[in-house]
Amino acid sequence: MIEISFTKMHGLGNDFILINCIEQPEIINLELEDLSKTLCHRRFGIGADQILLLCPSEIADFKMKIYNADGSEVEMCGNGIRCLAKYIWDRGLSKKDILEIETLAGIIKPERAGDMVKVDMGEPILEPEKIPVAIESPPPIIDYPLQIEEKNFKITCISMGNPHAVIFLNEEVSDFPVSTYGPLIERHPIFPNKTNVEFVNVQSRTRLSMRVWERGSGETMACGTGASAVGVAAMLKGLTERNISINLLGGDLLIHWHANNHVYMTGPAVEVFQGIVHYSAAYRKDRRRHPRRSCSIAIEFSEKGKSRSIPCTCIDISESGMGITSDYELEIGQIISFKIKDVQHPKSAVVIWSKKDQCQYRAGLMFI
Repeated sequence: MIEISFTKMHGLGNDFILINCIEQPEIINLELEDLSKTLCHRRFGIGADQILLLCPSEIADFKMKIYNADGSEVEMCGNGIRCLAKYIWDRGLSKKDILEIETLAGIIKPERAGDMVKVDMGEPILEPEKIPVAIESPPPIIDYPLQIEEKNFKITCISMGNPHAVIFLNEEVSDFPVSTYGPLIERHPIFPNKTNVEFVNVQSRTRLSMRVWERGSGETMACGTGASAVGVAAMLKGLTERNISINLLGGDLLIHWHANNHVYMTGPAVEVFQGIVHYSAAYRKDRRRHPRRSCSIAIEFSEKGKSRSIPCTCIDISESGMGITSDYELEIGQIISFKIKDVQHPKSAVVIWSKKDQCQYRAGLMFI
């Protein structure tokens, strides 16, 4: 068990757990996928859309690593980088007004803009193979027809360091069933790396409203790269000017697609609180205490007042929990009991995440 100091921050309600890995270098050696799943869980953890790791960089002022609530690492987050920049400035880690932050999407440059943060998001990527999207068409991909169940969409595909599918609606975004169609488009086969999905309504030549389904996080209050992609898509379609404001569930972002082809995003960053969380260090990459293993087990749980036992496969185990696969879908919050030969651990656990993986179901269990 180790102590991890963290800072909770948000950009328009898109919330983050920021961990300073310069002061806590041992954190980077943890199994970061599991760390993110545990800390981001809104019932059994701190609760957040993503974790942000502030790290040293050999090619920029700092490096930002980003992990979604489902444990997947992502290239870039516009709201996240504003929060990271505010954290750096507030703690005097740099006196520069314009920072260079290394990300998987390249070097991103946030700068002070009064009480807000302006970010040079770079140039939009329009080539389908670079987004990536499996569509054989010359760039840009505008209004590509996509049928999801019985509904027909027209998608505009853009990358701002991460993939986006932008959909313009003829109805108010507040009335649209984002949670129904968002995940279906996110995982559509034409997106080899999945995609973020934005649903947009044009209010005027200078103002849009949007909701976003983020890849790996679900619907969030705001998305900086998504708003940038929406701005580019609207301008490509001739719907808006190059300087616009976009209203999201958490508030407004200002987007400017400059003549130099760079997209600039301006918005707030807020620190909510600081804290310390106790986390099991057993999920280290070396796994010396509990090496990765696969074994068959039976788990028991109560269903409609009756005890039920099902077979499953334990694919990973640590001091704090384990991962399993089975043909049965477990529910988040469900309490189960089990026994694994030659492994000492509690005999009960709670399901903290569950998802379908091809023909089977996967679940993460936290020992209790």
